Amino acid sequence: MKIPAWRRAVIKVGSALIAPDGNGCSSKYLLAIARFINECRERGQEIVLVSSGSVAAGRHHFNHEEKTVPVVLKKAMAAVGQTQVMESWARFFDFPCAQVLMTHDDLRDRERYISIRNTVNALLEHGIMPIANENDALATDDLKVGDNDNLAAMVATVVDADALFICSDIDGLFDKDPNKHKDATLIPVVDEIDQNIYALAGGSASAVGTGGMRTKVEAAEKATTHGIDTYILNGRKGSKFEVLLRNENPGTLFKAKENPLSNKKHWLRHTLIAQGEILVDSDTIKALREEGSSLLSPGIVDIQGNFDRGDAVLIRSAENMETIAKGICRYSSHELIHIKGQTDTAIAEAYGYSPISEVIHRDDLMLWSKK
Repeated sequence: MKIPAWRRAVIKVGSALIAPDGNGCSSKYLLAIARFINECRERGQEIVLVSSGSVAAGRHHFNHEEKTVPVVLKKAMAAVGQTQVMESWARFFDFPCAQVLMTHDDLRDRERYISIRNTVNALLEHGIMPIANENDALATDDLKVGDNDNLAAMVATVVDADALFICSDIDGLFDKDPNKHKDATLIPVVDEIDQNIYALAGGSASAVGTGGMRTKVEAAEKATTHGIDTYILNGRKGSKFEVLLRNENPGTLFKAKENPLSNKKHWLRHTLIAQGEILVDSDTIKALREEGSSLLSPGIVDIQGNFDRGDAVLIRSAENMETIAKGICRYSSHELIHIKGQTDTAIAEAYGYSPISEVIHRDDLMLWSKK
């Protein structure tokens, strides 16, 4: 089966390929990937690399024998290992590479999100390959994406890639766990990611990585809704990259949506983390869904959680808690508690000021599909 043509791709390489024994970087699996990258560039195709492995690459510099690593020590390992990961990749290429470190906070801030986009585009325009990774040495839990599968999907959407290749130590998605069932069959193409597909996703089989099959499916969902064909392939098998160069499917292809979300809508749904919830009545739900309205204060029934102006919030049905939308709120939760259910006139009379009519403007609103 011939795969769709692509101009720009993101390649994600996991820890199990960078540092397979957890004892520093190894070229064992990276050489075939580097050859593939070189060939793609010769063909005029652009590559952005998302590389895991900083902790695994730096671990052997520390006298720590226990399997569990304290967070502070893990950050120190990442700080050492990140330079070694960059050095390891750079030795395979005769063109320059650039390190791009980020946290989830960089991606959910619209201004920084666009800044990352502009920087990566500038690098590609000058023939420099960006190598992205999460800034593990500095990121705290609330600022982390948490796994580089999802980070790769976010990067792919930021740079408007056509394809995302997730290279790991597995062949792709199977109809059952291949580690437990000898008759497990590889699923070559997934047209729609639904709960049945998630049910097939198991845990992580790698001792040095954090992302199992579920995170790969999550990443595929993020990417495909942005119109990006996503592949899971076994990076330990160099022959898989020869298959790719023949424009054939090397593992599991998750097909891109025919009607992808816009960049901003995708950012709203898949990158921003909701900080609270707004419960609304049935008339408001109808207005949002059928009329494309903004969210106004009269339809708000209740507020849940604490959030500030500019934070993302979920809009839910007050009747059955169904998720209706996600959006960027123009009021804090404290302010909304006082004005919920009231008209602009009533608010002006009670508080002596003219309020912003839209609690969430429709341009900052991402509707969920109706169940």
